[in-house]
Amino acid sequence: MTLKYAYFPGCVAQGACRELYQSTAALTQALGIELVELKKASCCGSGTFKEDSQLLEDTVNARNIALAEQLNLPLLTHCSTCQGVIGHVDERLKEAQKKNPAYVDQVNGFLKNEGCSPYKGSTEVKHLLWAIVGDYGLEAVQERVTRKLAGLKCAAFYGCYLLRAQDSIPFDDPHSPESMENVFRAVGATPVYYRGRTQCCGWPLSSYATTQAFQMAGGHIQEAIAAGADCLVTPCPLCHLNLDSRQPEVEKVIGRDLGLPVLHLPQLVALALGVSPKQLGLDRHIVSTKPVLEKLGF
Repeated sequence: MTLKYAYFPGCVAQGACRELYQSTAALTQALGIELVELKKASCCGSGTFKEDSQLLEDTVNARNIALAEQLNLPLLTHCSTCQGVIGHVDERLKEAQKKNPAYVDQVNGFLKNEGCSPYKGSTEVKHLLWAIVGDYGLEAVQERVTRKLAGLKCAAFYGCYLLRAQDSIPFDDPHSPESMENVFRAVGATPVYYRGRTQCCGWPLSSYATTQAFQMAGGHIQEAIAAGADCLVTPCPLCHLNLDSRQPEVEKVIGRDLGLPVLHLPQLVALALGVSPKQLGLDRHIVSTKPVLEKLGF
């Protein structure tokens, strides 16, 4: 049976991290997963809407979830932040259906006024990582590997929203996760462990405490390098922006050259499935991915 999802690409993958959009399409095609893109979806707010109004965050994302419910499909994200925000809204509204149905009625009232379908609480919000690990299965991924990433040492950077924004997460332990490392093993790469892999990248601080944000990012990158990593791999485009796009600025703040490539999760997996680096947008990164590709024999 073909896996099928209502695809929520998010804002960053359609702009600053276009290579994530490319590589998600390439990976799901290689795995035989069908995506129905939610063209009418709106930004999840990345956690900022609730600073003004929890009701605003819940209403905007109830609408996003309702779009997937209309298709009778789970909503698929490929961004830790989108997963954390939309997933937590889904949890909160499902709980409200039991304990405070008037609140859900209020949310749906706003949706009705805008001509939108109501939130029903009938589907799931699922990150691409969970879809790969839980729905598709790592054994099935292994069967499709055509180019083992043997010898490549990968350091995961989960993103705090993926691990801690929701009350519960599937297929993993939020305090001691292994799902990313298990994906690395499935494609033949070697996981590298370091202290910062489950911590914040610093992106949320960057607009008002830039130096501190870059110091955080620099600390994580240095730890990964010290642990022997050939690259960082992240399931979050916002983490990617702080760790890759801003790495030259990070280097200036910490006074040290880094040069550690940062890959999106679908780029890594798709490489092992035989997808070309060009098709995955690996030439779009700020920190060159050539050392990774050379180590893999490209």
